[in-house]
Amino acid sequence: MTVDEGAGTRAAEVLRLLESAGATLAVAESLTGGLVAAEIAAVPGASRSFRGSVTAYATEIKHLLLGVDDRLLAARGAVDPLVAREMAEGVRDRLVADWGAATTGVAGPDPQDGQPVGTVFVAVAGPERTEVRPLLLSGDRTAIRTASVAAVLELLTAELRRSTVARPGSAPEPGQRSW
Repeated sequence: MTVDEGAGTRAAEVLRLLESAGATLAVAESLTGGLVAAEIAAVPGASRSFRGSVTAYATEIKHLLLGVDDRLLAARGAVDPLVAREMAEGVRDRLVADWGAATTGVAGPDPQDGQPVGTVFVAVAGPERTEVRPLLLSGDRTAIRTASVAAVLELLTAELRRSTVARPGSAPEPGQRSW
């Protein structure tokens, strides 16, 4: 079952683009709690390009598992564009993928880190650059999480289409990257 009717289509397009480029993807999620990974994994053949995911719901897990700077987290909190950037880059590097995608934000019902409900940052880290998109979403918790999934898949699709890097075979073999 998909988060929304279009999410499955967006996930399938992401995987089609990844496979055609011989590229891989890893996902880091906070407010979406695994929904992005579930959408991707629901597509038949996802294992050809999808390396895995980290659901880093607690702030300290963002640092411990994804390498987000603990001083950044202490100073600005988990709902921040730089945190989203570091999450995407961290999951890409730690899961040895060509691309990383991340979500962080406030789904509600209460504000977090001084940010209002609906404040979301999605990020995509590719071989050429990292792109972060700020969002201010409305609705209840479910609507905000659903819209966040759609937004990160849309950003990932746009970045995959934009990329000019020849990616086939570009991911190092497991164990070649260190962190």
